[in-house]
Amino acid sequence: MTQETSPNTNPTNPPNTNPTNPTKSSGGAVLVAIGIFLSRIAGLIRERIFASYFGNSDAGDAFKSALKIPNILQNLFGEGVLSASFIPVYSGLIAKERQQDASRLAGVVISLLTLVTSILVLLGVWLAPLLIDLISPGFEGAKRLLTIRLVQIFFPGAGLLVLSAWCLGILNSHRKFFLSYVAPVLWNVAQIAALFIFGSSSKVEDLAVKVAWALVLGSALQFAIQLPVVLPLLKRLHLGISFQLESVREVVKNFLPVLVARGVVQISGYTDNLIATLLPTGAVSSITYAQILYTLPVSLFGMSVSAAELPAMSSLTGSTEDIAKALQKRLNEGLQQIAFYVIPSAVVFLALGDIVVGAIYQTGRFSSNDTRYVWAVLAGFAVGLLATTSGRLYSSTFYALHDTQTPFRFAVLRITLSILLSYIFALKVPLWLNIEASWGTVGIALSSGLTGWLELFLLRKALTKRIGHTGLGVALGAKLWVSAIIGAALSWGVKLLFAKQHPIIRGIAVLAPYGMTYFALTWILGVPEIRKLTKRFERFLPTKIKRYLT
Repeated sequence: MTQETSPNTNPTNPPNTNPTNPTKSSGGAVLVAIGIFLSRIAGLIRERIFASYFGNSDAGDAFKSALKIPNILQNLFGEGVLSASFIPVYSGLIAKERQQDASRLAGVVISLLTLVTSILVLLGVWLAPLLIDLISPGFEGAKRLLTIRLVQIFFPGAGLLVLSAWCLGILNSHRKFFLSYVAPVLWNVAQIAALFIFGSSSKVEDLAVKVAWALVLGSALQFAIQLPVVLPLLKRLHLGISFQLESVREVVKNFLPVLVARGVVQISGYTDNLIATLLPTGAVSSITYAQILYTLPVSLFGMSVSAAELPAMSSLTGSTEDIAKALQKRLNEGLQQIAFYVIPSAVVFLALGDIVVGAIYQTGRFSSNDTRYVWAVLAGFAVGLLATTSGRLYSSTFYALHDTQTPFRFAVLRITLSILLSYIFALKVPLWLNIEASWGTVGIALSSGLTGWLELFLLRKALTKRIGHTGLGVALGAKLWVSAIIGAALSWGVKLLFAKQHPIIRGIAVLAPYGMTYFALTWILGVPEIRKLTKRFERFLPTKIKRYLT
């Protein structure tokens, strides 16, 4: 057996601290963002149609709550865990041109995932009634029975999504970013089709079941569309379970702490769901509606940069000092790119969230009161938006260093505190303030936002000790926040002028000038990211405008 060594620890290798073209890395982030954007747009369309048919009904609560339970498979064994454990090792083998060992590693990983997820799917279907009693104790009668049935349908779909995440790991490692992130469009389209076909002729309870089966079909399509591209990359796929290869043992070693960390995150998520089920009807659905909007910038700007940077960071070779400098540079540039887009997203959610929510959801059974309610929940999540997206890139940097323990410890601390704050903010604070219990949902979101900042602080402090100073920078951060706040203030006036317009027209009228004001101010202030952005579009502009911009 050939001895496998880490690509990051061989001092005899000549320095190669930038083995991938920076332009290609940046282009990878763009492709990830485009893929995520298309899939998220499809998701927003799905949610708008879903909200029209379900609103904040018992069937809507049952569907959203049921979906969270089998998602434990996808979240525990899916993209996040594979990104931390599999991609760094697999990318290292590819960088060293050890294709055969990489293919053998990929075969063992998919074999292990298939075995473990199959067992867990069967257990999930069998234990669905018990899981509902543990996770959603506030559900009773027909609502509980519907939730159980939906959970049993969802579990096989979640298993297929785990296999889809394996495809994503292979494609990302080979710098093929677009397909794996646009594939979820099929997952959304399947559900949209079911809503259109059966929505008008079915009771909401029956419709929930039909959409659930469509979700399983979409999961199969999402996995199947990636296979024809993945298999040729592996040359020859060696299926089977074996721990003889050192690379397999390293993946398993890295996998376990991340698995536990993700498990703790799941406990937090299900604790939040449990607390939400104790609140009035609509709490579970409202949190889900808000999370879909909140995770859009997280995915577009946090996940896209992190996904593109992880294989590039993992392929760095050379001395420890060379690698540290290269990681520091890539991380700081990534943080600037993330902040440029995420800060205005956070401000718009806080100041103009009702405009966003109304434009996306306000139709059918989803009323203006629901819009204001979801806005409040969205604002709670927005408090920690920048911290959450930046934290993803910090964690990816640790994974590139083959260190999964440090992010694990900080994640456990964050989640523990988040659970405690969720309980206090959701169930106790409304009583202390003598307000309606439904506003406890905002407390759940706020606890998540606040603890995200604690985790970011700890990640940054620990990584600075290893690779040097990291962070956004006070001057740049001030420029971005000021530009976003001024844009929101101007758009607030537009909001008042269009108070009686249709939510979609109102959304366009308010958000368009907000975006234009933000981009104009950041360009005037000389923010590097807006300069990079304008250069990408210069070839499409008239010569006179090009001269003015330069």
